[in-house]
Amino acid sequence: MFIVFEGIDASGKSTLIKALSDKLTEKSLQYIVTREPGGTPLAEEIRELLLKNGEDAPTPRCELLLYQASRAQHVEKVIEPALKKDQWVLCDRFTASSLAFQCGGRGVSEADVNMLNNYSTAGRQPDITVLLDISVDESEKRKNSRVTETGVEKDRFEIEKIEFHSNVRNHYLKQAEENPKAWLVISGEKSPKDVLDSFLEGMNL
Repeated sequence: MFIVFEGIDASGKSTLIKALSDKLTEKSLQYIVTREPGGTPLAEEIRELLLKNGEDAPTPRCELLLYQASRAQHVEKVIEPALKKDQWVLCDRFTASSLAFQCGGRGVSEADVNMLNNYSTAGRQPDITVLLDISVDESEKRKNSRVTETGVEKDRFEIEKIEFHSNVRNHYLKQAEENPKAWLVISGEKSPKDVLDSFLEGMNL
């Protein structure tokens, strides 16, 4: 089972993944938790390039290609081997993020992103994509609270303007609306327990 978790920043993906991991452990099911960009040593290095703040930020096309390079490595080295072992793969972000952030946020052509997504994944698609949907206002509150609590600065995407994040959110909702059988949309503004319960109910687990 290949499950991808999507949403704008601070939507609660990590919290849900941790709760689901505990459930799978209780059931003695084999699984891995991974993320994009990242998941392999090389892909994690690319992640650092993508998220760091600085004057020499990648252009939209460069940004897209860096994500795709990371994804190609991730799919071949981590995701496919795990699925061949009949392990569950819980992945924080995947191809839908490229469509939401690069098309919705940056204005890159959907045709280009779809072509590159298909190439970098060799056609691999999630069994289900879970969208944790929260308002942009709630996202900003959570990000600011996290900075206060941890002292960790916001990354290059987190400091983008409100309009950028609104466009990303709207593109996620557009993808889910266009392909409802492949998406499970849950309000990320519920309590963590209610989010998990909604997921388990939606997945019939």
